[in-house]
Formats: sequence, C-alpha cells, structure tokens
Amino acid sequence: MVGTLRDESGRVVCDRCTLARDPLTRMRGLLGRRGLPPGEGLLLHPAGSIHTFFMRFPIDAVFLDREQRIVRIASHLRPWRAAAGKRSRFVLELAAGEAARLGLSPGDTLRLEGEG
Repeated sequence: MVGTLRDESGRVVCDRCTLARDPLTRMRGLLGRRGLPPGEGLLLHPAGSIHTFFMRFPIDAVFLDREQRIVRIASHLRPWRAAAGKRSRFVLELAAGEAARLGLSPGDTLRLEGEG
C-alpha cells in the first residue's frame, strides 16, 4: 500500500510512503535497497523499534505513538544500529537528513492518505 504522508497542516512529508503492516513486509523493510530517495519512505506498523542490520545506507527513523504523533526521531541512523521509541506504534523510515529538512519534531502529528 502506498500513500501520501502529511503533517497536521496538510504539508506533504512523504510523497510515496509505503505502509508495511504484515510481518513479511515489515521484516524485509528497506533491505536490499541502495538508498531511499527524498520524498519516499516506509511506514512500519505495528513497530516500536527498528534495526539497520544488513542495510547499506543511513536513515532517519521517526517514531510515532498510536495517534501518529511523533515521540522520537533518530537521525542519521547508520547501518548495524538499533533504535526504539517509548510508546511508539509506528516507525517512519526516511532518507538520512529528511526529518531535519522537513522540520519534523516531537509532538507533530502525521497522517497517511490515499492507501491502496
């Protein structure tokens, strides 16, 4: 499922956001890819933590609670690392530096539109 992820003001955070909600797509995640272009992301649900084992590039991991409110951002998470967010139920994986470029911060709420 691919949709557009927006913040509460309607600004696009991720043009092509893939929702990974079954065990296989969550487990595969971004493995095997050489990078993640700006405007593209992966939203894992349910997920309270992630790892970057076997990945080839750094990412930003944005942890969201059940209301899809940002609770933590792990920026420039390099390969072979792990991160978690207390109370997180979703994790948005973006290209490294995208969270800062977009001005995302804890407390912001995100919404996925146009699933399907």
